[in-house]
Amino acid sequence: MDARKNDPAAIDADREMVITRLIDAPRELVWEAMTNPKHVVHWWGPNGFTNTLEKMDFRVGGEWSHIMHGPDGTDYPNKSIFTAIVEHERIEFSHGGKRKGDPDTNFYATWTFETVGKQTRVTIRGLFPTAEALNFAVKTYGAIEGGEQTLARLAGYLSKI
Repeated sequence: MDARKNDPAAIDADREMVITRLIDAPRELVWEAMTNPKHVVHWWGPNGFTNTLEKMDFRVGGEWSHIMHGPDGTDYPNKSIFTAIVEHERIEFSHGGKRKGDPDTNFYATWTFETVGKQTRVTIRGLFPTAEALNFAVKTYGAIEGGEQTLARLAGYLSKI
């Protein structure tokens, strides 16, 4: 018998992606860069990507729609719904996206912001419906590397403002 079947945390580990970065900026500034569309459009996504922001209604139940434009010219439509917001601490949203011809990439994202001295620890947790869905996102879209690059771009952007 597999003991993991009775351990929800172990089951979630099979379908969860976690990425963390310590950023040299105060939490309030990091929060502003994540929640203000005037900032998000400049740093969101992996290296080489640009964004067209269609809508960012930052409130519980609000929609965030944007198109990520890959360096190869591929467009990646994204639509998220904010499900929880704790100011300066946590943002949760359900995410859906699809590249033409691929299955939907849906997951639940939680971003946390923790003060560490004069820095901020940002942690992204992506919870996918299945281990297979997580593996698809990692292999097809480079989800882990893309998340790390996104946080690096955020850090770089914040160092310039």
